[in-house]
Amino acid sequence: MKIVLMTVAMAFISSVGFAADKPKTIVDVAVEAGSFGTLVTAVKAAGLVETLSGPGPFTVFAPTDAAFAKIPKATLDALLADKAKLTAVLTYHVVAGKVLAADVVKLKSAKTVAGADVTISAGADVVLNGTSKVTKTDIAASNGVIHVIDTVLMPPAAK
Repeated sequence: MKIVLMTVAMAFISSVGFAADKPKTIVDVAVEAGSFGTLVTAVKAAGLVETLSGPGPFTVFAPTDAAFAKIPKATLDALLADKAKLTAVLTYHVVAGKVLAADVVKLKSAKTVAGADVTISAGADVVLNGTSKVTKTDIAASNGVIHVIDTVLMPPAAK
């Protein structure tokens, strides 16, 4: 009986250990960072958690809470309430594939999951669409990479 109990206990401890070692997805990394609360709220509201937790790989240009704070509150509230428009805005921040900073700086544009291109200007800083500065790069996740940006990107149709 002691052997059976000990075996069960060891199996439980092992499974808990493996769960803790599970690689973190883009969504997990964003949640744990603490500076993407509005982005995570928006991803949940748009129903994109499962997608962005999937195998990918994805490259996400992730606006911080400070980036979202630049949007007037009434505009942001309306965006969060309009799932179709919110999804269009969020998917405009995602590029299929894992595109590291060393590759981003070589590009002039990138096709987003939303279908529209985001322009890329690489000089002293990397700037997207002429307005959004990349402030941190190559934050690794199990299903891709995150590059932090200081301004929310609006797709051409959402402006």
